[in-house]
Amino acid sequence: TARSLAFVNGRISDRQIGPSLMKFGSEEQRRKLLPGIAKGEVFFAIGMSEPDSGSDLASVRMKAVKVDGGWQLTGSKIWTSGAHRSHWFIVLARSAPLDPEHRHAGLSQFIVALDSPGIDIRPIVSMNGHHHFNQVFFDGVFVPDGMLFGREGDGWKQVTSELSYERSGPERLLSTVAVLSEMASATQRGDLAPDPELGRTFARVMALHQMSVSVADALSSGRPTDQEAAIVKVLGTATEGDVAELASLSLDTGHTDDGLARLRAMTATALLSRPGFTLRGGTNEILRGVIARGLGLR
Repeated sequence: TARSLAFVNGRISDRQIGPSLMKFGSEEQRRKLLPGIAKGEVFFAIGMSEPDSGSDLASVRMKAVKVDGGWQLTGSKIWTSGAHRSHWFIVLARSAPLDPEHRHAGLSQFIVALDSPGIDIRPIVSMNGHHHFNQVFFDGVFVPDGMLFGREGDGWKQVTSELSYERSGPERLLSTVAVLSEMASATQRGDLAPDPELGRTFARVMALHQMSVSVADALSSGRPTDQEAAIVKVLGTATEGDVAELASLSLDTGHTDDGLARLRAMTATALLSRPGFTLRGGTNEILRGVIARGLGLR
C-alpha cells in the first residue's frame, strides 16, 4: 500500500541516509535534506545493486563522467525499494576507470533528484502482485557538483559504513514479529496448542534486539562494525524466516479454527516474503564471507 511504502522509505531515510549525511554530507546537503527527513517528508531510495552484479558492489558499471559544473550519470540500478515513491536517490557509480588490482577504488556516491531529466523508473512486480522493487535507468543524468556525496573516490568506504546501519537495524528482525505476537495471543486464547518453541523464538528476538542496539552504539561512537552488523543481519533474517515456519507448523496443530483467520493470513504473507529476507542488505552467502574475514578465516 502507499502507506506501507511511505513507511519503508521513511525508515530508509531515517535509518541510514540521515546518519550518513551527518557523517559524510556537506553542510549544504545537511541543511537541504535533514529537516525533511526528520519531519518524515523526504524519502530516499538507495542505488547500489545492478543487473548481473548481485551483491558484488565492486562490479558496478554505472558511469559518472565529469562535465562542466557537475557529473553525468549513465547506467541502471535494480531492486530499488520504493524508488517510485521517493524524492531522492543516493547512487554508487564508477567515477574512474576500473583497476582490476584495486576494484574498490574509483567509486563515488551522488545524491540525485528522482525527477531529474533522463531518469526512467520501471516497476518490478513480485510474484504476490506487490510493487515494491524497481529498476531505475539513467541516461546522461546531470548531477551538480554540490550533490557529490562525500569525497570523490571514497564511495566504497562510505557504502560499507552505510550498509552497517542497514544490516544491523532492528527491522532486520522485526518483519515477522507481528506473526510471533499473534501466535502468543492465539496460544493464550487456547486457539493454538502451547509450544515451547514459541518462548525460545521470543528469546532469540530479544537477544537480537540487544545485539542491534549494541551495533547502533558502536556506530554512534565511530567504531567499525562491518562484522557485527553482518552477524545481526544473518541471524536476524534467519529468525524472521523461522518465525514464519513456526507459525505454519503451529497452524497445522491448532486446536480449532476459531480465532485463527488473522494468523493464517499473516502467516501466508510471511511465507511468501521469506525468500526476500535473506537477500536485502546483502545475501547471507556474501555476509558469511564478511564474517569469516573478520574472524581471520579467509
